[in-house]
Amino acid sequence: MTGPLAGKVAIVTGAASGIGQATSRVFAAAGARVVVCDVVESARETARAIQEAGGTATAVVADAGSESAVRSLVEQAVALYGGLDVFHANAGITGSAAQGIFDASAQEWVDVLRVNLVGPFLAIKYAAPAMNKRGGGSIICTASVAGLRAGAGPAAYSASKAGLINLVQSACQHLAGTGIRVNAICPGLIATAMTRQWYDEVGMPAKELTQIIPQGRGGQPEDIASVALFLASDAASYVNGHSLVVDGGLTSSVPSAWRLSSTDIQASLGT
Repeated sequence: MTGPLAGKVAIVTGAASGIGQATSRVFAAAGARVVVCDVVESARETARAIQEAGGTATAVVADAGSESAVRSLVEQAVALYGGLDVFHANAGITGSAAQGIFDASAQEWVDVLRVNLVGPFLAIKYAAPAMNKRGGGSIICTASVAGLRAGAGPAAYSASKAGLINLVQSACQHLAGTGIRVNAICPGLIATAMTRQWYDEVGMPAKELTQIIPQGRGGQPEDIASVALFLASDAASYVNGHSLVVDGGLTSSVPSAWRLSSTDIQASLGT
């Protein structure tokens, strides 16, 4: 199969649905042999869909926040396909949206940090040696606009994503000269099961939130998958230690009561 990832081997965690599923399909369509991983059995459905579309994929059911599981995941990818070139550390959880700093227990914070921050650390720890044998590679971490400023998610989730953004910068420095690039994607409001759960818990319809996005719509998993493909490919060979915001302009401004209507915008453009 030809494409920008032809001959590459990729791992994607959190691949049973949402961003991880979309990224797995996009990577496979771009020529990669993909190991799709999730803690739930439906990861196998993602692999099956890729295979039916003519791609190459293997499913591994494993916990992306477990050191032994991540070590084994990398070992399996190398054993199956001869090496590793791309690791998209995408698995993540929100915890409960209703849990503020004074509502959540320490264990609830530990649970979120284990998956969202320790998990990507483990991905970097075990993927980098395998990539080094290939002369380089690309590690991509799914962060969030919630890691850039407060108010875009529960406190534990936001803190984990802020830590992840710094982890990406630190890993970039630690891997200097290896040819291994480490970057993050900071999605905004993306239509996934996770965000739908969050909308339900905070009691705010998605339509109300998307009204504050300059692009005029919420994002789709494919919007993030296309950016992940760019970061995984040689087209991004000089992008390293960066956190790329993909949010339709959501974080381009502080909240404001002033906003031109779409009619006024079109009038000012002369259309």
